[in-house]
Amino acid sequence: MVGPPRAVAVVRSAVRQGLRASSQPVLAACSGGADSVALAAALAFEGPAAGVRVGAVTVDHGLQDGSAERATATAMLLRGLGLDPVLAVAVPVGDDGGPEAAARTARYTALTAAAGEHGARVALGHTLDDQAETVLLGLGRGSGPRSVAGMVADRAHGGAMWWRPLLGIRRADTRQACADQGLPVWDDPWNTDPAYTRVRLRTEVLPLLEQVLGGGVAPALARTAGLLREDLEALDALADTERARLVGADGLPARPAAALPAALRRRVLRGWLRNAGVPDVQAVHLVAVDALLTRWRGQGRVHLPGGAGVVRTSGRLVLQPPGAPGRRSAAAPDLPEEHVP
Repeated sequence: MVGPPRAVAVVRSAVRQGLRASSQPVLAACSGGADSVALAAALAFEGPAAGVRVGAVTVDHGLQDGSAERATATAMLLRGLGLDPVLAVAVPVGDDGGPEAAARTARYTALTAAAGEHGARVALGHTLDDQAETVLLGLGRGSGPRSVAGMVADRAHGGAMWWRPLLGIRRADTRQACADQGLPVWDDPWNTDPAYTRVRLRTEVLPLLEQVLGGGVAPALARTAGLLREDLEALDALADTERARLVGADGLPARPAAALPAALRRRVLRGWLRNAGVPDVQAVHLVAVDALLTRWRGQGRVHLPGGAGVVRTSGRLVLQPPGAPGRRSAAAPDLPEEHVP
């Protein structure tokens, strides 16, 4: 018996285990591009055998001429694959962070809402090549090991479960899988516009690295991301244990927290702040709060996103809610370390 073409089999195999691991319905996020169309087709084929209902969402950002017609055509294609439900959602796009970031924010907001409405996880068509580009972006921006570790296959975030089953699949395979099945794909002109950093990485930097290093760069970057992700998960688990040991209703004790290795200490701080509801904790905030532990010289309140703040007082770090008056808490402040008897 002759099986499917190789590329089709590769994509189907990539989604099979994840489908069978959970009975939760799946919504495939589909732009009409080769990666997401190949993903949707594989999910449509494998879903019935796994006993999982599979639908799809296509988002119209309204940023390009003909976007509404393209969303309609994509939805028709998805219905033709047997996916149900198929949602075509038009979204307003703001301007925060530039057009690319604003479109991404609007898209993920729409996908999160659809996932909540249908009790589904969202399948995304990111490939190994996307992972390699993400790693290079993280390296170039110096944004820390978590960015260099790239995207994860399964992640609960923002009220939805995000599933990326194609992170081990090359972009060339998704395009070939579409061609082998006669599936039309749309090539977004933004994906070839050199005004975007990721496009230049894709079309200039990665080909040059392949040439200079003799090939295999994208898989090597993706492999590095996977290894680093394992290390991060181990450190996160250790930090969770330390945070549970140290954090109390009256805050975080300064001296034992300061004695932790930096990699654990900052994870403890990040977890403490996030669990307390502080939004969007960035590296600059962690550095400032960490200085209250390791470079204590009597400095005052560290201001955090959302209006909260952290002070050091009576040998502890204390989180103050938004609107708390003054630079210190009502308790007696610590003296600088050089004055502590």
